[in-house]
Amino acid sequence: MKKSPWEIIVRPLQSEKALRLIEQHNTITLIVVRNATKSDVKRAVEEAFNVKVEKVRTLITPRGEKKAYVKIAKEYSAADVAASLGVL
Repeated sequence: MKKSPWEIIVRPLQSEKALRLIEQHNTITLIVVRNATKSDVKRAVEEAFNVKVEKVRTLITPRGEKKAYVKIAKEYSAADVAASLGVL
């Protein structure tokens, strides 16, 4: 059963580092559900924002949340994605 993108993406992360990654590396930082795989995150971001994802890196934070760094392909803008999420 395929989940909707919003069942995987919990919320965007708003921090100085997250904003710097958007500007310098075309990467958005998201908190995702703990059991989501990298391919789940990639599919969710591509479906939700109509962009191409280059790479996904994940980690579990000390708070027990799963953080995903999603690198957007060069032809798309992470700032546009962040703006649609209300980060910028």
